[in-house]
Amino acid sequence: MISVKNLSHSYNKDETKAVNNISFEVQKGETFGFLGPSGAGKSTTQNILTGLLKLQQGEVTVGGFDLKKVHNERFNKIGVSFEQSNVYGKLTAKENLKFYAKLFDVETRDPDELIALVGLQGKEKVRAGEFSKGMKHRLTFARSMLNNPELWFLDEPTTGLDPAIAATIKDIIREQQKKGTTSFLTTHNMFIADELCDRVAFIIDGEIKLIDTPKNLKLEYGKKLIDIEYVKDDKIVKETLKTVDEHDKKRISEIVNAYDIRTMHSKEATLEEIFIEVTGRGLV
Repeated sequence: MISVKNLSHSYNKDETKAVNNISFEVQKGETFGFLGPSGAGKSTTQNILTGLLKLQQGEVTVGGFDLKKVHNERFNKIGVSFEQSNVYGKLTAKENLKFYAKLFDVETRDPDELIALVGLQGKEKVRAGEFSKGMKHRLTFARSMLNNPELWFLDEPTTGLDPAIAATIKDIIREQQKKGTTSFLTTHNMFIADELCDRVAFIIDGEIKLIDTPKNLKLEYGKKLIDIEYVKDDKIVKETLKTVDEHDKKRISEIVNAYDIRTMHSKEATLEEIFIEVTGRGLV
């Protein structure tokens, strides 16, 4: 559904690249996570793929359409949920969806159904300008589903949402996955990526460092860890140690022999810990 070869982009049209010679593919029905901190190049890449930025360098096809040419019909195939909501404040929730539905040349979904789906039932006739940030985000998310997109771009889909609403949004994404929707998910939230993505790409400073499944990344980079809590000088001390590191293995033995152990739990590394190990950078 998406093919990107040697994509580069500069906002100043000089040697400073926001995206620098990246290549990847997204298969039909796949949920592909594009992960990195702010300024890594995630939004620039998504904006090129969705047509908001002009392709400068590289070969890119989206939904079978070459981005070097203008194909307005490709917009019937894609849906975009932006991190920054851009709904019309003077229109009600329902009026927003009805307006955007008219921009498509394909059958669209019932606005009332989508409003209820994202938990905004009862707010159909309320102007979007009166909505909270989270409500606007949900309306933007609902709008991205209007045309039953084959290719769905999700930019930080749970940002600013309380845990219950975030869980609802993730359930909706899972339902669309079951229907075969292809999703391109940009985020710095490694937990949602781990939950939802078939494969992930780590991007930092405009360059992709690696691409693989969360499971494979954990097997390759995520050394098994042990959390140990023990009593030392009447205080609870916690250490996290690697079971495959010789120094840490000795430390585990020392702690077990010398102190009163309160808890000891094995765990696998998180995607965030792996990202830091691979890139040497955090997500902030």
